[in-house]
Amino acid sequence: MASLFITLQPVLPHHLISRVVLVATRIRFAPIKNFLIRSFVRSFKPDMSDAIETDPLAYGSFNEFFTRALQPAARPLSGDARVLVSPVDGTVSQCGKIQAGQLVQAKGHSYSLDSLLAGAAGSWSGKFRDGQFATIYLAPYNYHRMHMPLAGTLQEAWYVPGRLFSVNQATAAAVPNLFARNERIVLLFSGDCGPFAVIFIGALNVGSMSTVWHGDVTPRWSRRATSLPLPDSSERTLQRGAEVGRFNMGSTVILLFGPEAVSLAATLQPGQIVRMGAAIGRLEPRPAGA
Repeated sequence: MASLFITLQPVLPHHLISRVVLVATRIRFAPIKNFLIRSFVRSFKPDMSDAIETDPLAYGSFNEFFTRALQPAARPLSGDARVLVSPVDGTVSQCGKIQAGQLVQAKGHSYSLDSLLAGAAGSWSGKFRDGQFATIYLAPYNYHRMHMPLAGTLQEAWYVPGRLFSVNQATAAAVPNLFARNERIVLLFSGDCGPFAVIFIGALNVGSMSTVWHGDVTPRWSRRATSLPLPDSSERTLQRGAEVGRFNMGSTVILLFGPEAVSLAATLQPGQIVRMGAAIGRLEPRPAGA
């Protein structure tokens, strides 16, 4: 069944499907939205115990339920300000060093840093070459808000058009250059570790991706690489753990760091389950004036 799904994906109308999902998940007519929520809960059994509103049917739409807020103490931040924390609840797909401008996608598959960054590649690829990366997959049952792994100031933001292949493990192992082919939002920051990136990867059934500055960035009628407007300077800096965006349905986040900027935790391995706020690494000491 999985192989059939992978075979069919290239011919599916990815963006049409995702637009239908967008409309369906924002229906507020109670019989329909309750049917969608009940069906999801029955299939995926999400943990509602740490949500501010624990009753799934109390939400005004499926999307409000899916992007639900958590209780303030549900995801405490690990360690001090120099501890790198997971920006999401999810499962580590791959992590490690960016080797000669290549990131590991799955066993036997890699893709280029330049293709991932697309429109921002010219000025940013060199900053991350030989650095570190972490790719974290969000399953449907996970919490779907993204947070800052470190404090940082937004320097650039890009929308990159592309396909919407599924990003589950089976597809990542079978579709070359998956993350560089899918639609995505690239957020580029400066912080105590130097430059870093938080990249939202779109996927099949993802109705939209949003940031705290731009609202819904996708779907877009004009699918061309676009530099997104920067907010006022007073609003560009977010603290570690602050919300930075949401997936309106599930997908993947990729973190990029420069060389000798962070040490990823030795325990951070493919298949590891992480929770937002948990330690996944630490900032390396930086030379004075760096």
